[in-house]
Amino acid sequence: MLSQQIRTKKKKLLEELGEKRLPYLTPADTDFHQLWKTKYSKLIFRKSDTVPEDLHQMVQESFLALREHNCFFQDLVRIKGKDFLTPVSRILIGNPGCTYKYLNTRLFTVPWPTESYDIKYCSPQIHDACKALMRLNDYLHIETVQALQGQNLLENKEIKDTAVIDRKQSFAASLTQQESVSKDQSSVCVSEDDRTLKNRTSYNLTLLNYMDPLQMLYLKQEPYFGMGSMAVSWHHDENLVERSAVAVYSYSCEDSSVQESNEGELKGRDPAVWHVGLKVAWDIETPGLAVPLHQGDIYLMLDDLNMTHQHCVLAGLSPRFSSTHRVADCSRGTLEYILGQCELALQNLQSGSDSMALSLKSLEAAVVKQVEEIHNEVEFEWLRQFWFQGKRYLKCTDWWLKPMAKLEEFWRKMEIMTSLVLSEVRKEQQIEEQRNETISCFLLLLKERQKLRKEWTARCQSDAAESLPEDQRPECHPFWTDDDECNMPLPYDLEEVIAYLQNLVQWIE
Repeated sequence: MLSQQIRTKKKKLLEELGEKRLPYLTPADTDFHQLWKTKYSKLIFRKSDTVPEDLHQMVQESFLALREHNCFFQDLVRIKGKDFLTPVSRILIGNPGCTYKYLNTRLFTVPWPTESYDIKYCSPQIHDACKALMRLNDYLHIETVQALQGQNLLENKEIKDTAVIDRKQSFAASLTQQESVSKDQSSVCVSEDDRTLKNRTSYNLTLLNYMDPLQMLYLKQEPYFGMGSMAVSWHHDENLVERSAVAVYSYSCEDSSVQESNEGELKGRDPAVWHVGLKVAWDIETPGLAVPLHQGDIYLMLDDLNMTHQHCVLAGLSPRFSSTHRVADCSRGTLEYILGQCELALQNLQSGSDSMALSLKSLEAAVVKQVEEIHNEVEFEWLRQFWFQGKRYLKCTDWWLKPMAKLEEFWRKMEIMTSLVLSEVRKEQQIEEQRNETISCFLLLLKERQKLRKEWTARCQSDAAESLPEDQRPECHPFWTDDDECNMPLPYDLEEVIAYLQNLVQWIE
């Protein structure tokens, strides 16, 4: 529904523009800084020379190591019912068990080194890279806290935090001081503003991006301002905690072969240089902004900027990495959450005295509905999403294999629960009204399951999927046929089950 509204707004805006192009400003324009101050004040920029040199070195080495180990992947995303490969290659790194969903694709974190978690990496270089990005994450948290306090975007203007740290001191020293401050404050009562500050700035993952524009056959042109080739189209970042910040570290592999143009001789932005573009969402009055990005620059999008504005990434000529740190909304996107959902569903399953005969505790429509919704969530938001990305995660770590095996074990038990519901509704001993209600809600969820299974099966066989390297190619899993010796209680194709239930409903009526 939301994507349809966005398409409608975009179509209307393009119709209003016709052949015209909206104005935008770059640093070469006289009014650039005034426009930034008045219309884009929640965009904060840090030039690379304000960032500790030791941090630059470890982060940039981590980008190159991850590329050398082939850890960046194009995502197969779904837009308007069709699959597309993203021009940008990505990898998600963050808290163990976290996921991030965009454009109907759920990415799973390669976990950064975390105390009390046993994480085995495929090489020491990948371990070091993840550790470096966790360090960057800590640094950007400090920067973001300071920026929010500087703009007085929180009611309490005297929140004591590590933001008082001089950004130019060594990164190692700043982390030591951060740990010391945390210990000193551990016994102090946490205020509402402290919680708000933490909720909006505690980045739990980073989405790394890589693209070499010269290797791309085609890049979309920016449609509203005429800003040139886009690596990433206009968008709001999805799946974030409300009003949380986004922090981006940019590293373009600049070399002597790529010459910057003389800005004074150019109209508009320099096409040789990467830029971040910003505009007020669905506004044709306010000029846009194109901010050049050089090696090691950082920018922060604070408070509600991601909601009120849109941003895009404008391609230069050099290969570029970026690390985009986010406070992902993990209310439904962590391993802990989905395991909890599974346990909730399985509370309705009981075994008999011989421990082999399984039955359901309740056939109430509300209980059946809850269990079958969780069944669909596990299958389509977790198992199929994970295996749709092939074996890509094994390039970095095997950490997700055990949790996925556990989820599949729970899912198989839910398949048994579905078959038990089917067996029970065939019986006529139930009160008719209750039976009708149970069948109706059960039927709706089975229809949704059938529709989604067909969709995922087709996606795994699409031309875009087949074009991927074998180790990245989508796997349609779970999948089985009637001939398979997998002891599944129900068929993969639910058409006959659905037809039977539909006939049963008509007969009862």
